[in-house]
Amino acid sequence: MRILIALNHPAHYYLFKNVAQGLKNKGHELNFVIKQKDILEQLLISEEVKYTKLISRKRRKNNLFSILSQIVIEMIQQDYYLWKFMKSFSPDILLGTDIAITHLGKLKGIPSIVFNEDDLQINKLFCYSSYPFATHILTPVNCEVGKYNTKQIKYNGYQKLAYLHPNWFKPDINVVRKYFNDEKPYFLIRLVSFTASHDIELKHSGLSNGNIRELISTLSDKGNIFISSEEELLPEFSDYQLKADVKDIHHILYFSHLLIGDSQSMIVEAAMLGTPSIRFNSFAGKISVLNELEDKYHLTTAINPENPEYLIQKTNELISTKNLKEIYQVRRHLMLADKIDVSAFLIWLIENYPQSKDILIKNPDFQMRFK
Repeated sequence: MRILIALNHPAHYYLFKNVAQGLKNKGHELNFVIKQKDILEQLLISEEVKYTKLISRKRRKNNLFSILSQIVIEMIQQDYYLWKFMKSFSPDILLGTDIAITHLGKLKGIPSIVFNEDDLQINKLFCYSSYPFATHILTPVNCEVGKYNTKQIKYNGYQKLAYLHPNWFKPDINVVRKYFNDEKPYFLIRLVSFTASHDIELKHSGLSNGNIRELISTLSDKGNIFISSEEELLPEFSDYQLKADVKDIHHILYFSHLLIGDSQSMIVEAAMLGTPSIRFNSFAGKISVLNELEDKYHLTTAINPENPEYLIQKTNELISTKNLKEIYQVRRHLMLADKIDVSAFLIWLIENYPQSKDILIKNPDFQMRFK
């Protein structure tokens, strides 16, 4: 089988990393195509993965015109360059997290499976641009896809478990020690730019410079602080900048005492690893996957920016909790007991498609064999 996988975010490479290798080991031919975003290309180079870059995403300003105009331009470019690429590689199936695969799949009569873990109401532009054309929509079981539910293939897990399930990821403290001394606790702060497609309404916000100053003041006498940011940091924060190879971030995250950030992706990753976290952004309470991790498994805490005093209160509460890491590891294991090995499931689903889809329709619990 010839398989094309389209990526537009660093976390999406990890989603397919083990799946791609598993399918290659079974004799299938794969090609990655990317829309460059953040550190995606840097990550692929670091991991020595062959890929084709269709377009580079230009930096978007935090205003409606910039975000919307760039998204429309990128969508047209991505469709065009993917069409050109498919002249030399004719796939049997299209997979990924990019809108273009659904358009080209519909045009050429090739099955497309678009992967998403955002509810439709959270990421309307992506969903309404891709779901009408997709053959199937693959999501966690509690993810809402609106009127497109007849196309939905649900799995009992999370995208991040495709690479952070203990069957695939083994944390190594020696990786952390390449970069800094781990004798003291350390804390991570993660900042994003809020110019993605799900931020198009410009109603969303996260950690401000004032919040960061307060966090540094609160945490500085408890351990070391490292900041990871999509945007360039202010000079006053530059000494805290995390300087590490992108492929090592999950080892650093696992051994971190606490993550505080406005990034959805890294907060979910922290939950998969059992690292305590606080998500401080205006998506608080709105995303099904994160709500489950917070309300059912107590693996993260969401705080709306309208309640900044609670950020410091919760931070103090967590860092003063005895055996905090052990508590969260117990919660993590309870979550893992409920969920599947997503990569093992996806390898089976893709290799046996479309019969695998029919099996899941008749018996959704079939997926629980992949533990």
